[in-house]
Amino acid sequence: MSHHYSGPNFGFPHGDARLDLTDLYAFPKPGDGTKSILIMNAHPSNGFNPPDLTTAIPFASEAIYELKIDTNGDAVADIAYRVSFTPYKNGMQLATVSRVEGADATGAGKGGQVIVDGARVSTGPEARLTDAGGYRFFAGWRSDPFFFDTMGAVNNFQFTGTDLFADRDVAGIVLEVPNSALGVKKLGLWHRTLDGRGGEWVQADRGARPSQTPFLAGEQNAAYLAGEPADDARFIPPFAHALEHTGGYTPEDAARAARTLLPDILYYDPERPASFPDNGRALTDDAVDVFLRILTNGKLTRDNVGPHNDLLREFPYLGAPHKAWIAETVSA
Repeated sequence: MSHHYSGPNFGFPHGDARLDLTDLYAFPKPGDGTKSILIMNAHPSNGFNPPDLTTAIPFASEAIYELKIDTNGDAVADIAYRVSFTPYKNGMQLATVSRVEGADATGAGKGGQVIVDGARVSTGPEARLTDAGGYRFFAGWRSDPFFFDTMGAVNNFQFTGTDLFADRDVAGIVLEVPNSALGVKKLGLWHRTLDGRGGEWVQADRGARPSQTPFLAGEQNAAYLAGEPADDARFIPPFAHALEHTGGYTPEDAARAARTLLPDILYYDPERPASFPDNGRALTDDAVDVFLRILTNGKLTRDNVGPHNDLLREFPYLGAPHKAWIAETVSA
């Protein structure tokens, strides 16, 4: 389920849907090869266990939503974009985006150079956009672009072509970035959420490649969500064990397949078209079919579900939300 429901037992990390990352996308800006579009989606509008609506408050004000960028291939962040939000009040929330470089990019907190300040979060169908220097920013409720026959997967991979996410929403964070700000051609990307409710920043969720967390982490789920890509080799054994069980791999082949999935990083070259898993990820890439082939050792190659037809041709690219979240009266 991509990174939807990445917490224990297909729940949410730290019990908070707003801390749950769903998908990471990276692709060149259509019509302008000098810029890239980076999308971090979080907070599924519906849970899975239990299958209830989540809160109408899109983002947690006690959290940081962070995009990590490795520029030299060591699986350690050299650049980070950190997004934080004000408390939700009277149907409104504001966002701040900071850019951090060097050794500070590996840390946690709200420091860095502010590149977007006081951006209005979209809680209705209208997409509120903020331009700041060479950046463009959006945050708010949008239609979930992820597509997957989830119920077929949990029903022993008996797919019926029913897309669980066809009418669901996510809290999207979309950043248009000049390629000159990304440093080099080939990048390693991942995103994470940090929970600050306990008085210190604790990593709640992280990832880059879709579906790995709920299907492969197993009993190592908590450690995996709290981990760093540079240390992901330690998860090869549990990943391999899951692949042996699900795909019928030999132990040697399972370990070999696990190594192709770790470290959990999305590689992206802004000068090449996006195509998952080779380069970034476009909103229409069928990442589930790619993962199914690995998970089942080639026994299954598709779930018979395709991309959504409500994507926009221009920024923020994510379709309008299905639910009128602004109509609800909620408190911070």
